[in-house]
Amino acid sequence: MEIVTAKGLTKDYGPLRAVNNIDFEILRGECFGFLGPNGAGKTTAMSIIYCFMPPTSGKVKVFGIDVTENPGLIKSRIGVMPQEDNLDPDLTVLENLIVYARYFDILKKDSLPLAKELLEFVELSEKENVNIKSLSGGMKRRLILARSLVNNPELLILDEPTTGLDPHSRHAVWDKLNHLKAKGTTLILTTHYMEEAEKLCDRVAIMDSGRIVTIDTPSRLMNVHGGNLEAVYLKLTGRTLKE
Repeated sequence: MEIVTAKGLTKDYGPLRAVNNIDFEILRGECFGFLGPNGAGKTTAMSIIYCFMPPTSGKVKVFGIDVTENPGLIKSRIGVMPQEDNLDPDLTVLENLIVYARYFDILKKDSLPLAKELLEFVELSEKENVNIKSLSGGMKRRLILARSLVNNPELLILDEPTTGLDPHSRHAVWDKLNHLKAKGTTLILTTHYMEEAEKLCDRVAIMDSGRIVTIDTPSRLMNVHGGNLEAVYLKLTGRTLKE
């Protein structure tokens, strides 16, 4: 079953066409990745999926619901792990989760045990009473992941989930995402780490200049084109990920 479908998705920012007439579908229970350099249109496509902005043209449906018709219902069923650190610096680790739970009308008597459960999942229980400012970068990313799970989402959207992390912290986040996928959560992520896509994604969409160049499994792309995913990207687009 398709959990997300896009037909002719286009997004303009004035004269700039950030996403150019793309089609894709994302299946329930899979991990789907958008790959490409900065400016390829990955984050814009994701932002439209989680109803942060409307498309200029085309149709996008999530859970069979048009993103322009009932964004509130869609948002109640998804979790978002943004690229930026937008935790509340004046609150403790535990308080960040409890306060966020209010957005989903979760009562405090329920949000406290839920928050503790999520902190255990991301291995931050011992930090629950610590101020955010005392956390390392890797701990903050794990806390943002925990926060994105407060409403037990059917669909989890992750924008560059491990950017800036050291290898140990990156692998810790990968372990948590694989655990969620094994439980049936649908994952959509953007990344410019090709190893991350190889480890996590069932299928990937390679993007360049607002267009989707191809959609396939990482293994098939590497078998057909040879080399790792970064080599495949270079072959298909003529560009490196840093361009």
